[in-house]
Amino acid sequence: MTRALVVRAQNGDAAAFGELIEDHYDLIYRTAWKWCGNRTDAEDVAQDVCVKLGGAIGGFDGRSAFSSWVYRITLNAVRDMQRAASRRGKYADAYAEVSPEDHPADQEEAATSRQLWAAVRELPEKQRDAVLLVYAEELSHAAAAEIMGIKEATVSFHVHEARKTLRGLL
Repeated sequence: MTRALVVRAQNGDAAAFGELIEDHYDLIYRTAWKWCGNRTDAEDVAQDVCVKLGGAIGGFDGRSAFSSWVYRITLNAVRDMQRAASRRGKYADAYAEVSPEDHPADQEEAATSRQLWAAVRELPEKQRDAVLLVYAEELSHAAAAEIMGIKEATVSFHVHEARKTLRGLL
């Protein structure tokens, strides 16, 4: 089904492209949010990715799953946004959304989760990507390897190194 939509979108079918975006928007936004840590940046990245997909759809060659290709474009967009923010001296705030009416235990769990993901975002790029794909996205090491364009064993190595680093940080 997705392959047929991709071919139609590559041939200029705007409705097919719209359907692809609709089918993959949650994946794009969720991925951006996990990498950025806040809603505003995630929305900006998701919008940017949708625009980029419009120009890049013709370059999708089908060697990988369409969703893997979208992941890579999303990760690149996040990195671009983070580099731009870094050049401006701005740092994205990582936070979990907590409302005052939440139970204190829920607030404590959200704060712990916020600290963990903030620490993950500080890891070296390859470790961060491996951890977020494997633990946040719940992908297999093989699926993460396909998205990252590396071997499965290398993903395992990055996850292992990230765990050691996080133990030291937390």
